[in-house]
Amino acid sequence: KYRYLDLRRPELQKNIIMRHKIAKVAREYYYENGFLEIETPMMIRSTPEGARDYLVPSRVHEGKFYALPQSPQIYKQLLMISGYDRYIQLARCFRDEDLRADRQPEFTQIDLEMSFVDIDDILQINEGFIQRLFKEVLNVDVKLPLPRLTYADAMNRYGSDKPDTRYGMEITDISELVKDCAFSVFSGAVADGGSVRAIVAKNAASVLTRKEIDKLTEYVRGIGAKGLAYVRWIDDAPSCSFAKFMGEGELEKILEKIDCQKGDVAFIAADKNRIVLPVLGSLRTTVAKQLNIIPDGYNFLWITEFPFFEWDEESGKWLAMHHPFTMPMDECIPLLDTDPGAVRAKAYDLVLNGIELSSGSIRITDPELQQKMFRSLGLTDEEIEAKFGFLVNAYQYAAPPHGGAGIGLDRLAMIMCGADSLRDVVAFPKVQNASELMSMCPSEVDEKSLKDLHIKVDIAE
Repeated sequence: KYRYLDLRRPELQKNIIMRHKIAKVAREYYYENGFLEIETPMMIRSTPEGARDYLVPSRVHEGKFYALPQSPQIYKQLLMISGYDRYIQLARCFRDEDLRADRQPEFTQIDLEMSFVDIDDILQINEGFIQRLFKEVLNVDVKLPLPRLTYADAMNRYGSDKPDTRYGMEITDISELVKDCAFSVFSGAVADGGSVRAIVAKNAASVLTRKEIDKLTEYVRGIGAKGLAYVRWIDDAPSCSFAKFMGEGELEKILEKIDCQKGDVAFIAADKNRIVLPVLGSLRTTVAKQLNIIPDGYNFLWITEFPFFEWDEESGKWLAMHHPFTMPMDECIPLLDTDPGAVRAKAYDLVLNGIELSSGSIRITDPELQQKMFRSLGLTDEEIEAKFGFLVNAYQYAAPPHGGAGIGLDRLAMIMCGADSLRDVVAFPKVQNASELMSMCPSEVDEKSLKDLHIKVDIAE
């Protein structure tokens, strides 16, 4: 409520100044590399981009609405068609979604787009910015090129598409070792097309007691696992939750495979990969925090080759994992009609310490391929024309190959300041329920204003 007084605190003043420095370096760096800063509209047509739109009613056009932009995506692509081959903007974006410590309903992204480029060009230009920013603002040297992992490798090794690589505890697949064992939880999972995988917390046996392991088991049940097997090696012989099902030498082979030694604790999950991998990924993060083994520092990582589609159980159809303008990998285009789940995208995310910092892709520029993409998402020709007709029509006038990215300025500031929440790096943030306590917004408006906008409020009792 008294944010203007809170902002007097030296810590918050330091954070706000840090945010200013990030914006300053961003503008200087991209200007020096030939980018033009061009503003795009704040009131736009509502198009499906993932999250819910914030809608703005029109007084002049009765019953019609503008939307606040979730990103300048379509407009920056149109700028490429217009001949502006390097665009930059510190863009305000709006998404009506549930808040978290690293998410606000309105945020700023360093938004860019480039023509006549491939993935390497875009990654290299952004790596240069990261290197310069951390040197100028924090006096931290960032070694280039930044490491890269495909989405599949990241999931298999870390159980996450935004892994924190400052610590180990990588996932090991032991399916081959247990596919014929007498423990039906393991062998059954493999027989059903799933897998059995493990992570090992080194030197954790004295901290992760049986009681703590039980708590972690309940935790993973809450995020989709049926249960959790474990090995806790505190004495000369390991204590194992499934030892009675193991034949002679089987447990020893498992322990050797996953490098579990005296003093360690191993956690093993068995199920479909779509459950096992994220469960172990989340458990990995939880255990690392519990053991306090995450070192200071900045570990950057590019994640590439994301799946093009993800299956939505609720709607019963495929959805674009990034956005519907992302270019598929060339070799995957024939699979759009026959095997959508196998299609990989020319998409890439920049991850810093387990937080997604940037997301981008090479864009579709072929109008026929763009139409095919929309149809793969279940859109009819009428829906395509109504929602995206102006973009598809623009492609008829020759679009250069192009791609870009958006770097989250707020998240970048949060990490560089060592803050725990975006609220610590935004001058006037929203709280958990998307309200702003100082000015008491959102608020009711008078009947005349509603009438002018042709709106009637009907709230169920």
